[in-house]
Formats: sequence, structure tokens, C-alpha cells
Amino acid sequence: MNPLTSVKGTIITGFILTAIIIFGAGMSGFDAMNAKVWLHVLAGVVWIGLLYYFNFVQVPAVGTALADSDGPGPAAINKYVAPKALLWFRMAAAVTWLTGIAALESHPSTSTMAAFTMQEGSQVIGLGAWLGTIMLFNVWVLIWPNQKKILGLDGKEHAAEDIAKAKVVALMASRTNTVLSIPMLLCMIGFGHGLTF
Repeated sequence: MNPLTSVKGTIITGFILTAIIIFGAGMSGFDAMNAKVWLHVLAGVVWIGLLYYFNFVQVPAVGTALADSDGPGPAAINKYVAPKALLWFRMAAAVTWLTGIAALESHPSTSTMAAFTMQEGSQVIGLGAWLGTIMLFNVWVLIWPNQKKILGLDGKEHAAEDIAKAKVVALMASRTNTVLSIPMLLCMIGFGHGLTF
């Protein structure tokens, strides 16, 4: 049985390999703090990767499919790909934010309160945390409810103008998150590498 033939098997294999490296290589410094940061980064890669996929691949592809009168149309993406991608997107956003808070709480030189109140020495990570929080809000409050309308996942009938409005809100929130992700990543990485204001 090849574990790489399923998504679950692939993920489990990655975690097993990680455990082998941590324990086999004798990473004595790998503690709970490191685990929280590592999980935060891992979830963040999934979240931002999907954000970029939506903005750079899926939205343009659906636009092209809509414009192609001879093609299959956007149904395959909207019916089969988008719901699964949006599930991973939402969950990755939540896990990224929660593990970020957990990492802040166990960090030796800052805390959640210090970061969110932009205290001395915590401004860089604080700005990153605020940008990530705004992005989380956009995912759960603006993007997801509107995508449910667009894709018909809320079980309700919506007028064409409501769907058109939902498309604009979801797209603008997603594009806003793409813009915010760039300085957010600078702040998150910069904090760990000595970037200060």
C-alpha cells in the first residue's frame, strides 16, 4: 500500500517523516514553542498557498471558462474544486491564527497582549498579527458567506443581482487578503530574524 495514493496518507507520511527527523537527528531544542511555530507556518503555507491559488489561478480560469462558448464552462471548478479548496482555505486560516496566538503566548520575548497592543519590541509581530487577524476576518465574515451564495452551498435560491454582489464582495476581500499577505509575511518572518521598527 502506497501512502502517497491518498491525501490523508501523504499528510500522515509527512508528519511521520518530520517526527523521524526531530527524534532521529536528536533535535534537543525542539520544544512546545518550536512545535507551535512550526504548525503555525505549516498551516500558513496552506492558507496563503490557497489564497494565491484562488487569486492567480482559479478566478482567472473561471473567467476564461465563462468567456469560452465552446468549452466546458466553469461548472467543474465551481462544483468540484471550489468547495473542497474553500474548506481547506477556511480551516487553514483558523488553524494558522490559533497556532499564531498559541506561539505568541509561549514566546519568551513577547505575548499576545504585547503584540496586539504593539508594545516595545513586539511591534513587528504585532503588525503581522493584526494583518493576519484582518485576513481571518475577511475569510470567515466576507469571503466564505459570499462564496456559499455564489456556489449555491447555502441551500438557498439567490437572485442574479445578489450573486453578482456576492462575487464582488468575495473577490475584493480575497484581493485585499492577497495585498495584506505580502507585508504580513514580512512581519512574521522579520520578527524571527530581528526586524524592528
